[in-house]
Formats: sequence, structure tokens, C-alpha cells
Amino acid sequence: VTFNNVRTMEQLAQRVAKNMKFDEKDFLQACDTVLTREGFAPEEFSAAFFPDSYEFYWNSTPQSVVEKMLKYYRKYWDDEKVKKARSMGLTPVQVSTLASIVEEETNKIDERPKVARLYLNRLDKGMKLQADPTLKFAMNDFTIRRMLNEYLKTESPYNTYKYDGLPPGPIRIVDKKTLDAVLNAPMHDY
Repeated sequence: VTFNNVRTMEQLAQRVAKNMKFDEKDFLQACDTVLTREGFAPEEFSAAFFPDSYEFYWNSTPQSVVEKMLKYYRKYWDDEKVKKARSMGLTPVQVSTLASIVEEETNKIDERPKVARLYLNRLDKGMKLQADPTLKFAMNDFTIRRMLNEYLKTESPYNTYKYDGLPPGPIRIVDKKTLDAVLNAPMHDY
């Protein structure tokens, strides 16, 4: 099973189930069972996955697939990275949430650390993030190219023009490189 560029859990379920004996609904139910047990809230589920290639027997249970993918999450979030996130005042899920915004903000990998620091600076100052990608997610329309004033009134906890801090969870499944960009964002005053 290989996937990248996945925004929603439904898209992930489609990609995973395509090559498995179970269907998308079974995968999402397994996520609900396994990830809830592991302490993830439903809006945080996408933080538990990374774009990559995974090997499973085609007849693996959806629970065993989710559990195996969760092992990659635990391996990435070793004690050092968890400690680094905490020193920034963030949890691993919050780092994933911020990384998801950064990843939607720019396709240029070399810009991501700088963009990450911009948002970290806003968080540190208690400013609203005012991130267009979160508003696109709130509106469930990723085709929007220009934010209109009327969009800024969208009622959603993902509307970072309206609400302070990070949204309740990631707006996409993020690459490990983007997580690293957040954790190692260079200091600047943007």
C-alpha cells in the first residue's frame, strides 16, 4: 500500500482498501476503534499516519493494518522529538496540525521551515494564524484560489481567521519532512 498527497481520512481509506480484502468503511471503523483507544480524538486521526509505502498481506484485518501503521507513528515520535515538541509548547498532534497547514501553504520543501516559523511566531504572540488552508478545509473546498471577505465568516473551529490558536486537528496527512520542518524551524521575526 502506497499513498501520498492525502487530505482526508476518507481518501486514505480509499487508498488503503484498494489493495486489501476489507473495504473503506472497515478501515475507518478500525481507525475509530484503534486510534480512539490510543488517545486520538476523531479530528486528530490523520496525525497517526504518514505518506509512505507499507507492506501487508492482502487479507490482513483492518485493525492490524491500523496498528502496524501506528507503529511508524510511534517510531517517528521518539522521546527526543516529543521532548522537542514539548519545548515548543506543542504536542505531537499539534506539530502534525501545524505541519499540515505548512504543507498546504507551500509545495516548496525548502520554504516549509520558514513558513513553519512564521506560524510559530504567530502562536507565540497569541495572534490568529489566519491561514488560508484552514479556511479551505473548513469550507471543504480546496479549489479556492482567492479568499474573499465572505469566506472569513465561515463558522468552523478550523477557521483560523475567526479563532485563536491551532485548529482541532490536521487538515491533511503530512510528510515526515514537514514535521521535521516544524520541529527545526529556523528563528526569524516574520
